[in-house]
Amino acid sequence: MGAPLKSQPAEVTEEHLQELERLADTAGVDVLDSFVQRLDHPHHKFFIGEGKAEELRDFVAAEGATLILFDDELSPAQGRNLERIVGTRIMDRAELILDIFATRARTSEARAQVELAQLQYMRPRLTRMWSHLSRSRSGPGMRGPGETQLETDRRLIDHRITRLKGELEHIARQRQTQRKGREGQLRASLVGYTNAGKSSILRKMSGTEVFVEDRLFATLDPTTRAIEVGEGAEILLTDTVGFIRKLPHHLVASFRATLEEAAEADLLLHVIDASHAVWEEQMEVVREVLGELGMGERPTVLVFNKTDRLTHEEEQALRERDFGQPSIFVSTVEEGALEPLRELLHREMDRIRPDVHLTLSSSQGGLLAEIYREGEVLHREDHGAEIHLRARLPKAALGRLRSRGVKVYGGG
Repeated sequence: MGAPLKSQPAEVTEEHLQELERLADTAGVDVLDSFVQRLDHPHHKFFIGEGKAEELRDFVAAEGATLILFDDELSPAQGRNLERIVGTRIMDRAELILDIFATRARTSEARAQVELAQLQYMRPRLTRMWSHLSRSRSGPGMRGPGETQLETDRRLIDHRITRLKGELEHIARQRQTQRKGREGQLRASLVGYTNAGKSSILRKMSGTEVFVEDRLFATLDPTTRAIEVGEGAEILLTDTVGFIRKLPHHLVASFRATLEEAAEADLLLHVIDASHAVWEEQMEVVREVLGELGMGERPTVLVFNKTDRLTHEEEQALRERDFGQPSIFVSTVEEGALEPLRELLHREMDRIRPDVHLTLSSSQGGLLAEIYREGEVLHREDHGAEIHLRARLPKAALGRLRSRGVKVYGGG
């Protein structure tokens, strides 16, 4: 059931419903039909008009449908009122996405994140879930079994939410420790709309097995691989969970720890499915979510993927556009079509962590340890009281070393 505002173009509405159908397929739901009602504004009681709700009721009775999916997030009261009039289960887009995440979470971290988001979504809707229980008695000391259970459930949920937040804070601290151990290498993160091809890029570039599926939200857990970018140099590339329009706020908040992998990256690779009919809208959705996560100002390169599905004219028109950000064009299908990305990463590594020669005294053990900790030592020779190194180091570290008497050759 789609209920867009009348100002929304018909083709956009159709695309949104097609995406909802793909979400339904990912969740294992068979779609019987779709309905649209264009609104001036959502109805406070049913979101849609009462007449359209009665039309859904008649369809449910005739076809035996057991679930109605709404493309927009419903308030607890709207969901409760719709279920009463329609006579079957109502699920909005946010709950459907949470359900998909729950079935696809593989690690303990992802499962904790999804459970937290589900509980935060569920808590204000508990009344609706208990509406089938009798409330024959009311008033202080005379409460019905449903209301008593409702209060018990709220306390249990609040307790569980507190525990899950504590677990995720602990995991976030562990991640921070792990990231400190990787500070000597360039880190890049793949971000983008779900099913844009991020996992395919990581698998192709790393030559390792990474789960890939042509379905929405195939990847929930971040996967990091070492990638060779030429001349024996390596960078760390991380695949992250895909975004989608109307992503539930609770889900974005609960996945914040996972997405810190992207927040801590030296470079974001915003992967875009260039062959998708509404790639521009998808690109804006990703930018909005990155902004919400405080990552809107991170150095970013637009990676237009699936160029094998474009005509030469379509690709040329894209290449000629000014996006206000660096952009490259790749494919995981065509041979050698990922080389532009590999070359870009090599250039970024040279820019952020230049290859330099260092000379320091053997008595400067503290500085030597700092070089090993912050950079990547490529070669070392000890000549009496002097140590000669070839290393890759962040430019900020080079400035500090120069100021403390280390001879630095190269690096600008």
